[in-house]
Amino acid sequence: MDFILLAVPFFFVLIAVELLADRWRGMRNYRLADAVNSLSAGVLSTTLGLLTKGVGLVTYALAADHLALFSLPADAWWVWVLAFVAYDFCYYWLHRFGHERNILWAAHSVHHQSEDYNLSTALRQTSTGFLLSWIFYLPLAVLGVPLLVFVSVGALNLLYQFWVHTRHIPKLGWYEWFFVTPSNHRVHHAQNPLYIDRNYGGVFILWDRLFGTFQPEDDAEPVIFGVTTPLASWNPLWANVQFYAQLWSDARRAERWQDKLRIWFMPTGWRPDDVARRYPQAKQDLANFRKFEVPLAWPRQLYVLVQFAVYVALGSYLMDAGGRLPLAALLLGAGVMAFGLFVLGATLENRPWALRLELLRLGLNLPAFALAGWTGLGPVTALGWVALLSYSLLSLIGLYLSRFLSGQARGLEAATQPQAATEHQQGAEHP
Repeated sequence: MDFILLAVPFFFVLIAVELLADRWRGMRNYRLADAVNSLSAGVLSTTLGLLTKGVGLVTYALAADHLALFSLPADAWWVWVLAFVAYDFCYYWLHRFGHERNILWAAHSVHHQSEDYNLSTALRQTSTGFLLSWIFYLPLAVLGVPLLVFVSVGALNLLYQFWVHTRHIPKLGWYEWFFVTPSNHRVHHAQNPLYIDRNYGGVFILWDRLFGTFQPEDDAEPVIFGVTTPLASWNPLWANVQFYAQLWSDARRAERWQDKLRIWFMPTGWRPDDVARRYPQAKQDLANFRKFEVPLAWPRQLYVLVQFAVYVALGSYLMDAGGRLPLAALLLGAGVMAFGLFVLGATLENRPWALRLELLRLGLNLPAFALAGWTGLGPVTALGWVALLSYSLLSLIGLYLSRFLSGQARGLEAATQPQAATEHQQGAEHP
């Protein structure tokens, strides 16, 4: 049973509830561009995961077959309890090394890039974690935990972590001592020097208390979310490669070949002396911290939101049908998703070439749909063509209206600014 797929509708319901709570309490924990960027990273992760999850499953199965010390029964309740606790122990060390080593931080940093903290942040997941994360779960295979149990407790561990990504729940008393909570996980997502690289547990905070990485939330130190090297982008593809690109650039610039290699495995933030001297990196002044923002009129934001909903539907279909689809179909689906989310990110960033890219996206949907039948992604019917052409036409109309109304809004704003300035001056002269 795919617990994650079943939970997707509840994720969006709870996000809607949190939005209502924001409105009711007069808070602003959501920005549309940031939320779409986080959810895009999540959609991209699950889509590409259909192609890459086999890496972890195959290696685990091979290790269980050849290295297992015990043969634990999959139908015994205590095996599930043992596996659940042991999985979180392994997750703690994966998570900790994901913050302490460059190559692992390159994958995990995606989850921390948002400068907001809400339930959409929980769904902001990496697409490259499969490269090395499997290593940390091999002890479970050696212990003899069956593959089915391993996959199931892993999904339950991930589901638990969803609800702790909120600012609406305060400290929870005695519960804080044993389990991960919204309070101690807010600390984990902070870039404040007091909080940084603390509270790694997924379900149990006991690991952090045992290994000296626990830090409680301090009311005197408000949390500033995000990473010390800001992403400064709404593009989910760049989000996944940003730190890899930085490591590659530093490795290429390093003079010593030893530094070119070891930079990938050194503690997070380490750079060769010659590179750090010639190419210094400025860090944010948290005292004057400002969130990344790109002005974009509400009609264009609404257009992106509607288009993003289409990709959520496509991603849900791929998650549901992924196990039955051939490789060619998965590659086509992943390609369509990646390009589409890239284009929406460019629109949110208000790139000068975003319009041409959006028209290209709408145009490429036609051959992509034709290829869907050939690759086995889905049936190509007359009704499907009608639906696609209708969607394309409505998108073109929506695109025109969004840009037209955005222009109207800018004109209205420009017309009111002189009057506002005059009124401000008059008020100063005649208080």
